[in-house]
Amino acid sequence: MGFDGARDLIREYVVEDDHGGSDYFSLIKMLVSQRNLAQQDAANRREWNKEIDAAYALVHDELQSNQREPVTPVSFGTSGWRGILGKDLFVKSVGQVTLAVVALYDELQDNADLAGELGVASLAEARARGGVVGHDNRFGGELLARAATDVLTANGFIVHYAGEATTGTLSATVLQLGAAFSINLTPSHNPLEYGGFKFNAADGGPAAQAITARITCNARRIIAAGLSEQGRPDPSLVRPCDALSHWHALVRQGMPRHGLDYDKIIAGFQNNAEMVVVVDCVHGASRVDMDRLLPAVSGDRLILLRSTDDPTFGGISPEPSSANLEQVLATLRGRKERLKLGVIIDPDADRIRFTDGEREITMNHFGAMSYHFLHEIVGKKGMVAKSVATSNFANRLATSFGEEVYEPRVGFKEFKPVIDRALVCFEESDGITVLGHTPEKDAYIGLILALAMIQQLGQNLGEYLGQLEERYGRFRPTKGGIGVSCKGEELMRMLTMLARFRPGQKLLVGAEEKEIVQLLDIDGYKLVLEDGSWLLIRPSGTEPKVRFYVEAGSVEAQADLLRTAECLLQEIGLT
Repeated sequence: MGFDGARDLIREYVVEDDHGGSDYFSLIKMLVSQRNLAQQDAANRREWNKEIDAAYALVHDELQSNQREPVTPVSFGTSGWRGILGKDLFVKSVGQVTLAVVALYDELQDNADLAGELGVASLAEARARGGVVGHDNRFGGELLARAATDVLTANGFIVHYAGEATTGTLSATVLQLGAAFSINLTPSHNPLEYGGFKFNAADGGPAAQAITARITCNARRIIAAGLSEQGRPDPSLVRPCDALSHWHALVRQGMPRHGLDYDKIIAGFQNNAEMVVVVDCVHGASRVDMDRLLPAVSGDRLILLRSTDDPTFGGISPEPSSANLEQVLATLRGRKERLKLGVIIDPDADRIRFTDGEREITMNHFGAMSYHFLHEIVGKKGMVAKSVATSNFANRLATSFGEEVYEPRVGFKEFKPVIDRALVCFEESDGITVLGHTPEKDAYIGLILALAMIQQLGQNLGEYLGQLEERYGRFRPTKGGIGVSCKGEELMRMLTMLARFRPGQKLLVGAEEKEIVQLLDIDGYKLVLEDGSWLLIRPSGTEPKVRFYVEAGSVEAQADLLRTAECLLQEIGLT
């Protein structure tokens, strides 16, 4: 497609002088796809980049000028508020949601229970302790972070401003500075058109559901009334901060609890010529930290992929996935070092996935490996915590260690009851933290854990995992989903029919009947079978869809479990 084609695309997606009627991100995606086709033609790529920049200029204007209500009503889920940039998240709406946060602290004088959830006793205390504000690499991130900052300082809050930073380092900053909360303008791993607003309270972890529900209620009330900040921002209340330095300090302070000696691990990497690390930043916020997170490595043994500032993410969905890991795999396969570590990190660095160049290792396995490493190799004793949708590999380990397993519903905030007791907290969606670190998922602590394993054991992650599988068994998790005939409360009601299954009953899986030994109904319905395999059926929170999570000892058994899950939905009339 030539540049006459670009004009045609603009006419298709852009309505002149009408932001509301224009679809800028569909245009940007089409332009990016054309730029990607011009890989070998530098001049052509420059021209497509100019067109992309022009489209983003329209988004920037919409972010600044939009005075409408968000297209989709504000709603805080397990990881905050997410929506389309310019349509849902823009300067005015972000300011209004920040006002909703301010209102939360204003309510403290009348609500003692709220003080316990927030970790501060009064509005005056919250103002003095202040909030940490940062953003990822999304387009308009700095603009939206400034909108939040302006509302906070206009209401007398100190703002510890971190600029572009990761979720984990912002959480560490809250803990190190004793701040009242953090606001991170990020939608995590969502595609390029999304923006997001994460709110963490004084404990540095994801806010409890009671808090996010109150922010949602306040925000909808403020938006419906057309309210906006009337006070003047106070720049004197803004304190620049270095979030990664606070992360460094927290990791060093936590060493007696989690056993990870950061400085020793980094020195081990620096001094071992037989070790290579490949990090795919997917253009996200982690790229601004890598030279200080893994400093002074000689030669080219630290290789960064997709480490430039590109809010289009090169046209991919920026998540740790098998498809996105291919560049890391290809790079490692061309290396001669004996010890190889590859990782891919999402834009706000709260998710991470691993490989040694031969085997992909998701959090289902890495979380269990981390638990074994800290418990058996480092010598730290304690329980493990993993979400109900995550592999039961860690359950097998904990049973053999005589330790407890905490298995809550999906969402990292659900680990709060055991965050000071569990050696490792992790979930299948590539999030992890450790005892003595932040209660927020953090890709960086996962990376340091992996380096520690490789150095102390003198072997690659795949070798370590293989040894654990030989001893404790093979666990093969996978997931899927299917569209159904209803959603919301009706879908929840229909799924309750699965509660008829009880331990001791039989379930047909493939050609074999297997006994149910455990039913977990904390987040959908998880049926654990006599051979250790299981299936979980849970509803999507936002669409007419049911998600399946299954685990078995082989790919064939996985397929049987997925078919069983679909048959169960047919039986209760959902498909």
